[in-house]
Amino acid sequence: MSSPSSAHWLSLVGSIWLQTINGPNSDFPVYSSQLKELKSISQVQLNFLAFASDAGKLFGWFSGVAALYLPLWVVAFVGAAFGLVGYGIQYMFLDSSGLRYWHLFLLTALAGNGICWINTVSYLLCINNFASSSRVAVSLATSYLGLSAKVYTSLAETFPGLANSKTKTYLLLNAVVPLFVTVMVAPSLRVFDLKSAAASSDAAFLVMFAITLATGACAVVGSIGSTANGLSSKEHMISLGVLLATPILIPVGLKIRETLTKIRETQRENRIHDLGTDESESVESVVVIDVAANANAEVAKEEDAVVKKPQEEVGGLRLLKSPDFWLYFFSYMFSGTLGLVFLNNLGQIAESRGIGQTSTLVSLSSSFGFFGRLLPAFMDYYSAKSGYSISRTGSMASLMAPMAGAFFLLLNQRDFFLYLATAVIGTCTGAITSVAVSATRELFGTKNFGVNHNVVVANIPVGSLCFGYFAAFLYQREAGARGTLTCSGAGCYRETFAIWGTTCAVGTLLCAALYARSRNFAGRLPVRIPSCLARLANLVAINRSTPSSPLAGKRRLRRLAPYAQIKLLFMLLHGSACCPEMVRWRDALIARCSVVIVVDGCLCWWR
Repeated sequence: MSSPSSAHWLSLVGSIWLQTINGPNSDFPVYSSQLKELKSISQVQLNFLAFASDAGKLFGWFSGVAALYLPLWVVAFVGAAFGLVGYGIQYMFLDSSGLRYWHLFLLTALAGNGICWINTVSYLLCINNFASSSRVAVSLATSYLGLSAKVYTSLAETFPGLANSKTKTYLLLNAVVPLFVTVMVAPSLRVFDLKSAAASSDAAFLVMFAITLATGACAVVGSIGSTANGLSSKEHMISLGVLLATPILIPVGLKIRETLTKIRETQRENRIHDLGTDESESVESVVVIDVAANANAEVAKEEDAVVKKPQEEVGGLRLLKSPDFWLYFFSYMFSGTLGLVFLNNLGQIAESRGIGQTSTLVSLSSSFGFFGRLLPAFMDYYSAKSGYSISRTGSMASLMAPMAGAFFLLLNQRDFFLYLATAVIGTCTGAITSVAVSATRELFGTKNFGVNHNVVVANIPVGSLCFGYFAAFLYQREAGARGTLTCSGAGCYRETFAIWGTTCAVGTLLCAALYARSRNFAGRLPVRIPSCLARLANLVAINRSTPSSPLAGKRRLRRLAPYAQIKLLFMLLHGSACCPEMVRWRDALIARCSVVIVVDGCLCWWR
């Protein structure tokens, strides 16, 4: 069985791979035009099919309830099975006249609901296995969801002979790939004990960031530069696959390091035994373990009283009665959901402007959406290192403003502005979707997170229906005025873009109001760590890097005056509500310096 540290990272890698393939609906714009012709459906009906995938999220809260009672790997399998049935039946009977429009709608909705089940598993794994760095872990995992469209389009271009049409190729991939990956990662989909583990390693996160950036760069090059560089679809798919598999090296490396550490400790104990000092060492070890255990128990009680008090747990009917919930619900709908509706209509928008390579535009939005989802992870990591805590609602409001401007930018008829606006909207939509996961946790607590977040994302089908139907209605009206079934030219969506831009601006104001209401308890105001705490952080870092003997730690601690020691420990104990980083330093101090406190005698206990 894997040791805790490597097991935590193995679960994160599993979450990353699940997120990478958990967007089968994101490739809908690529084959939507062909599906429209094949089934002889109107633009309004086509938009209802795009809505159907989001409609499945109305019942996504079932996955949150199931996660309370079922193992997470079972929850993931249920989601993959829904996708297999939903897309698999469409693939098998697409050419048959017996497959009616309402069949397509229900099957697409079932597959869309399966996405919620896999998302719930990924979120809970990141939050529970990386308690002290859950923001970073969630942002890292969800960033890979932005690559789903890119992965599916690359697979379809690499293996075009999987089916006799482009539509059936994508339907087959959407049905099979999620189930295959779920089977592969099922053993890692577990919550591991955090008591004896350092689940978050700075070095491991930095390596993960480097791998993620390289993966995103590869996706962007494949989206806009493969033709110019002479890179074939197969070569690009191989390079992308290698980079997606690379994160597994992190838990493997941690496992090797843990094994070597155990070997060195065993050898050191054997040498001590040979010197005849095993009896005295064993007595001292008992004292250390006892003190550390008592310290951790007291610290846990203090954390419950200090950290969790400002964050009220909200769920059930109280959630629906909260004004903050409705501000959050509509600000999300008028920004992140609106961006998803734009991406769902990207195929029709490209066709109306005469752009033949729809897959290139979809891959571009997917690649920049990936970087958008990754942006919050960087912000969380470096803000924690520098001592600042960034408000999630404030971050969402700042991301909505450029998104509103991008919609107005689409009023220009030049193709360059279409590509530019698509990149901006893809980036902002991805970032908002990623930030929203942590925002739900901050606003309403962690106890009912699985249900609460699925209630929040119910805004996606509601917004998809309203915005998508309205865009299709205006498109049909413009086409009817020209006496054709399809509309061509920049005027087809001009009015739609103006309304969407105004709606997104309203969402920005709503989110700013939410930030003003919630900043006292959600996403704390910026807090700078005092210089004396920085000194203690350096001290703990030294002890962590060289855990040799208690005496070495005692010599280092004596560099601080007794009054400074008391002041630092008091600030760590009572300042944890301001900055979660203080909790980490305090725990490290207890783990490394509890012997020093007992031996020195100057700080027997603090309360």
